Amino acid sequence: MQCDLDGQVALVTGAANGIGSAIARRLADNGAAVTIADIDMANAERMAASLPRALACRVDIRDEAAIDGAVAATLARFGRLDILVNNAGVNTFAHRVDIDSFPTEEWHRIISVDLDGLFLVTRSAVKPMIERGGGRIVNIASVVGLAAMRLQSPFVAAKAGIIHLTRSMALELGPKGVRANAVAPGSIVTEGTRQLFYGEGGTFHNRARAFMDHIPLGRPGTLGEVAEAVLFLCAPESRYVNGHILTVDGGWTAGYMM
Repeated sequence: MQCDLDGQVALVTGAANGIGSAIARRLADNGAAVTIADIDMANAERMAASLPRALACRVDIRDEAAIDGAVAATLARFGRLDILVNNAGVNTFAHRVDIDSFPTEEWHRIISVDLDGLFLVTRSAVKPMIERGGGRIVNIASVVGLAAMRLQSPFVAAKAGIIHLTRSMALELGPKGVRANAVAPGSIVTEGTRQLFYGEGGTFHNRARAFMDHIPLGRPGTLGEVAEAVLFLCAPESRYVNGHILTVDGGWTAGYMM
């Protein structure tokens, strides 16, 4: 889709690679200036250099000072902040185990990024939106926050938390002119899912077919398809959409395939 984001400014976390970079590029294609906030500064700078109006900031979303610095740098460079996309997140590759064996430190690592970090970024970025009288927040959740999966208990818990946190944001911030929604991707082809499922040497390559059998459309999604959903929630045309969880999952959560 095409929409008018001319003059708008977006901050996208985890935007140096993967889904985040696709989102940042799609927003820029529609006229927005974009702050690429990522812990990977080298790729953040490369990404920013490829866009018409962009700024790269090194941000670990567990670091409140770094978050506040990125928001301040965005305001200094572009004069405003209209859109926040909370995309940054982590999962586990080495510890795909049941909860009775799940390491405490790995639980804390995932929750601290996927849920705590999203809260910290939102708390900082929403302040200039409220001051201007409006803005949009799009949180990247997951279908596992709606329908739990095995062997990744902290990721499931964090994404379920994001879904209800999004609804809470919508209730609290809507009266202040800020809309909050979430996108819940299903199985998307990324570097991470290639390592797990879709690459020939993927850890769980033998399960990829079972995944596809549960998706009515019979395939994983693409980065661009997630980015299009985010663009819709940022567009003027979605101005009355608030507190919504938009699944991009090929029908995964619609029910059981028999």
